[in-house]
Amino acid sequence: MRLLAFALALTLPLPALAQDRGPILTATVQDHVLPGFAAFADTTGALAQAARTDCAATSPDLRAAYHTAFDGWISVSHLRFGPSETGDRAFALAFWPDTKGFTPKALSGLIAAEDDAVETPEAFAETSIAARGFFALEQMLYDPRFADQGNDIHRCALIQAIATDIDLNARAMKDDWTSFATALTQPGENSPYRSGDEAMQELYKALVTGLEFTGDTRLGRPMGTFDRPRPNRAEARRSERSLRHVELSLIALRHLAAHLSADHPQIASDLDGAFDKAINRAQALDDPALAGVADPQGRFRVEALQQSINDIRQIASTELGPTLGISAGFNSLDGD
Repeated sequence: MRLLAFALALTLPLPALAQDRGPILTATVQDHVLPGFAAFADTTGALAQAARTDCAATSPDLRAAYHTAFDGWISVSHLRFGPSETGDRAFALAFWPDTKGFTPKALSGLIAAEDDAVETPEAFAETSIAARGFFALEQMLYDPRFADQGNDIHRCALIQAIATDIDLNARAMKDDWTSFATALTQPGENSPYRSGDEAMQELYKALVTGLEFTGDTRLGRPMGTFDRPRPNRAEARRSERSLRHVELSLIALRHLAAHLSADHPQIASDLDGAFDKAINRAQALDDPALAGVADPQGRFRVEALQQSINDIRQIASTELGPTLGISAGFNSLDGD
């Protein structure tokens, strides 16, 4: 990242470099980042409590708590830097795409061995990352293959261990973000960001990679090709959350984009209009698991939604990026 920022600084026009990043950085952290992680931690606390109260996979209260907590994660999952990445926390919360099918294998292994790692949070945190997080919990709650696998006591303990692990990760993120916020709002000698420009690039990267992941992965994976659609690759399809993740992600990213474009009313308006179009299309789909990609008419509607997301990406790249002093050649998937 520092090399990228240095290269950009050599080519950016002076007006871009002279922008005061402080107000936007502070507002984004205080209004978007910190409230998001605080709300997420609240939902995971309720999830862990629900699992302790009734660990039955079909428990309405447990399933409701799972959905609410998963909503909380999706709403902050685009902020994949700083405390979110420490100790692979984001992957421990959401190991997806799981292209090799590691999650069911890891869960089956824990159940078959009656692994005592489920007995303490410390031990469970050392298990395979594929057996942790929301997608592991989804399979325990919604996949029939786990309904009677192993014995009831161990399955219950495993569900409780996953829920507790999710909660501990969420609370660790919340606590660490409280202190890391200063690194974004006060870049310099004691921060990983040497300037407001670098901090702004981090937030811009969160926006564009969030859009890419939603359009190319959340929608692109189940779409496959016209001749070979892949509906079984949809995110969280077992609990019928696939489309909901697209909608929640767009809502969260619109909130971030509004903050980043706060000093540029026309761009803010363009972005808001494009987000509104995409969100409306998502809400009108009525295809919770994106199973419709296997049908030509359903696929057309998903393609239209994907194009709406691409339209947002275009505005972010050609309008927002340059006003923030970020070149059109900026690669959001580049970790440097």
